[in-house]
Amino acid sequence: MDQVSAVCRRRHLSLRTEEAYRFWIRRYIFFHLKQHPRDVGPAGITQFVNYLAAEQRVSASTQSQALNALLFLYRDVLEIDVGHLTSLKRIQKPARLPVVMDVEKVRDVLARMHGTPRLMAELLYGAGLRVNECMTLRIKDLNFRDRTISIRSGKGGKDRVSVLPGRLLQPLQQHVLRVASLHKHDLTHGRGFAPMPNALDRKYPRASRSLAWQFIFPSRVTRACAHSGQLLRWHASESNVQIAFKRAVADAGISKQASVHTLRHSFATHLLAEGTDIRTIQLLLGHRSLKTTMIYTHVHHAIRRTVSPLDRL
Repeated sequence: MDQVSAVCRRRHLSLRTEEAYRFWIRRYIFFHLKQHPRDVGPAGITQFVNYLAAEQRVSASTQSQALNALLFLYRDVLEIDVGHLTSLKRIQKPARLPVVMDVEKVRDVLARMHGTPRLMAELLYGAGLRVNECMTLRIKDLNFRDRTISIRSGKGGKDRVSVLPGRLLQPLQQHVLRVASLHKHDLTHGRGFAPMPNALDRKYPRASRSLAWQFIFPSRVTRACAHSGQLLRWHASESNVQIAFKRAVADAGISKQASVHTLRHSFATHLLAEGTDIRTIQLLLGHRSLKTTMIYTHVHHAIRRTVSPLDRL
């Protein structure tokens, strides 16, 4: 397992990916009665993945995640050629449209939220961010002059730029002032360190204490770094906005299974309805393939107010 973590960090995989890979590799080892994966061989992958489909009844995405973890184990960690996996029973992923709320429902839900969670939700909808991308934003990523947001190491480790809504300029500036006040207080008490990505703290030792590298939505508490002993202030938990959003959806009487990620889907669909080019939407969302973005064209047509033939009678 230490080898798995070492290879993950050498390849700069995200912490979540590393945790997911370790979880499935651990389950794989227990499935084969604690035999070493090298002794089991690549043939054990098919047995485990088919077991997940037949016995555990996992979803298609869960099965794919487990398969990717085991391919990573054999190819990248153990350096064993997997070859072609025969008799592999893949779960067919259902073609579902993303959940989208119309403009009025988004307005109603946001109006029922307050404080920092509301600011988070408005940023998710206004810039089309994933919730993790919103939580890991740093002050240096905001460009108030150009009204842009730089998203660093998004899904797939990609960087991109999205739009900063004009309505959020003043609220975000006031919020940054509060973060700056908190950071000043931390500095006077021997804290003020922010976790740095990719060992940048060794290259720029003073950067972690600068205001620019502080998270826009910092955690309320500081935690000691296991390696340096420094008191780090991480970003806030995603549950802050998730719980508040769920409560607002329930208060608004919306029956859809909406989550904070629905705001990202709504962002894309509403831009498309306003006539924004599909290629521009792809760049704003950070999709690698245009096919992923094209699903919103189906959503747009699905929610258009088509006149029923019954109404023509």
